[in-house]
Amino acid sequence: MSATMAEKILARRSGQTEVHAGDIVVAQVDYAMVHDARAPNAIRMVEKMDAKLPFASKTAWVLDHYSPPPTLEAAQGHSAMRRFAKEHGSQLYDIGDGICHQVLPEGGHLTCGDLVVGTDTHSVTYGAFNAFGTGIEGTDVSAVMATGKVWLRVPESVRVTLNGRLQPGVWAKDLTLYMLGRFGAEGLNYRAIEYVGSAVSAMEIDDRMTLANHAAELGAKAALLEADDKTFAWLAAHGARPPQPVFADADAVYADRLNIDASQLAPQVARKHAVDDVVAAQEVIGQKINFALIGTCTNGRLDDMRQAAAILKGRRLASGVRMIITPASRQIYLAALREGLIETLTEAGASVEAAGCGTCVGITNHLIPGDREVVISTANRNFQGRLGNHEAEIWLGSAATVAASALTGRITDPRTVEGGQWEASHV
Repeated sequence: MSATMAEKILARRSGQTEVHAGDIVVAQVDYAMVHDARAPNAIRMVEKMDAKLPFASKTAWVLDHYSPPPTLEAAQGHSAMRRFAKEHGSQLYDIGDGICHQVLPEGGHLTCGDLVVGTDTHSVTYGAFNAFGTGIEGTDVSAVMATGKVWLRVPESVRVTLNGRLQPGVWAKDLTLYMLGRFGAEGLNYRAIEYVGSAVSAMEIDDRMTLANHAAELGAKAALLEADDKTFAWLAAHGARPPQPVFADADAVYADRLNIDASQLAPQVARKHAVDDVVAAQEVIGQKINFALIGTCTNGRLDDMRQAAAILKGRRLASGVRMIITPASRQIYLAALREGLIETLTEAGASVEAAGCGTCVGITNHLIPGDREVVISTANRNFQGRLGNHEAEIWLGSAATVAASALTGRITDPRTVEGGQWEASHV
């Protein structure tokens, strides 16, 4: 057999010996997710189908985008989701529990070798655990709840070998931005990315989730990492089912193979309005910033809080700079609280919000920059107007780069400030 990771999972889940890129398969889903921005469509379709929903018990309903609800319509939608979950035995994650892509693995709902679908493009995050995670629409989730299955075209795969090891102060966020600068937004459209190599093995789970998550901006159908002892330990600690890891065959067929020396990478930033207008942070030092955001499904995990705290401990944000922290889940918030990270960040001048997506997407209006103000953010997208003002700018960087920039008031290479070379292995 000659197969990639994606082909092996889709063959297994469709009951076939092997499948190949371009094949259409009807595959058994292991777990599904619908969040509040897509739930109304899912509920309407269920009512229209008037069908039994045997797979509803393996579907999570997550209240994270309109969290807390900024309108009466959103609040009513949340009430409908709560009723639906109770009636059909679905898992419910309520306001403040966290972002869908964090609470699914935290809740032990997936494991290596699974096929997981969700109503969000960043469902590719689950590939950090050697699963095939991909985004579908709310109406599609309705069909999944009724049948337990989804149809997919088997994607071509691109194997990306990350050699060496990221240097202190450089993170998976920088790698993902580098990839966007190299291939462009949607540059790997409908392909499955396999991230392998010594640099991936050296990453902790938080960084691996960032690596997989940002594949959505590349247009990837999935992003899969190999499983190892770190993967197994993390999954076991969160109550996941026994893993069924997959590894690509040596003679697997790829659309492309890439080798990147991760040890040579410097901190990166994406400039205003384009996720793929990427340069080294060193090239734009001095760019004034007014607002800093650390959080979202991409970089709202514990190591991101640690990166920021290492830089801001005992210091204050630059005059005129505001900072918001949005943990990816309630569990991450509690862990950060126990470690003293929340105290450190708050004393530095940051404000901490409940876990959720609202600030990243601009739905809850908690972060609206003024005209010509500049936001530097760990979010996954910086489209013009995303935070409610078309006259403002959004730049993207790692949590370390965002914290260093908030400290100085200008975009800053984190390696040039005290604490900016903190490493996860130091915990």
